[in-house]
Amino acid sequence: MKKMGRPKSDNAKKKVLSIRVPDELYSQMLAYAEKYKMTTTDLVLSGVEILLSEQKK
Repeated sequence: MKKMGRPKSDNAKKKVLSIRVPDELYSQMLAYAEKYKMTTTDLVLSGVEILLSEQKK
């Protein structure tokens, strides 16, 4: 019998973060994500990656 469900990822995201943001920032994030066809998760992860890569310079 075949295994059911989502296939395992090589880079599984196991950690969950919950943050509070002001309404205005949240609206801006949603607009940006929609404009560039991203999820809010992808948007936040991209921002964190940018900050961390700049820190290494």
